[in-house]
Amino acid sequence: MRIISGIAGGIPLKVPKGVTRPTADRVRESLFATLGNRLEGAKVLDLFAGSGALGLESLSRGAAHATFVERNRAAAEILRENLEKSRLGENALIQVRDALAVTKTLTSASYDLIFADPPYVKRKSDRDFAEALLKSEILAQALKPGGLFVLETESRSFQSDLWELEISKTYGDTTIHFLNHR
Repeated sequence: MRIISGIAGGIPLKVPKGVTRPTADRVRESLFATLGNRLEGAKVLDLFAGSGALGLESLSRGAAHATFVERNRAAAEILRENLEKSRLGENALIQVRDALAVTKTLTSASYDLIFADPPYVKRKSDRDFAEALLKSEILAQALKPGGLFVLETESRSFQSDLWELEISKTYGDTTIHFLNHR
């Protein structure tokens, strides 16, 4: 894993072992090509951040600030190391907290871009984090007008009264949904 492009392009990233499911380089490359110039000066929220690859890529490509939310302390420490190695930490904040708890405390119109790469639902007993995010009115209100919510899920479709689907892209068993607040 590495930062693909921008001022920190090519810098390798450490990945927490057994704790996260990092987004593959080819998927991130396509995701950021789709975002285009939306990153310049953007304020970014990276939920379920893991190694921080999505927020780090955003900062490298011109985002003004990124807030990373990761509840696993070992993953958050690796994220800290990745920020130091990439020299992008000056414009970043790490919150070692549960992502869904953080979404309940967000303020209105705070972010231009929100990334969420929650754990996939594998069994019926697993918590469906993607569904909880899609139902969060506070998360929807935290997005600035014209902002974008980028949700990574296992390949599946969904219905939401709060979000309008701009586009979905599927890569194997992963789908990236680009959503606007209705």
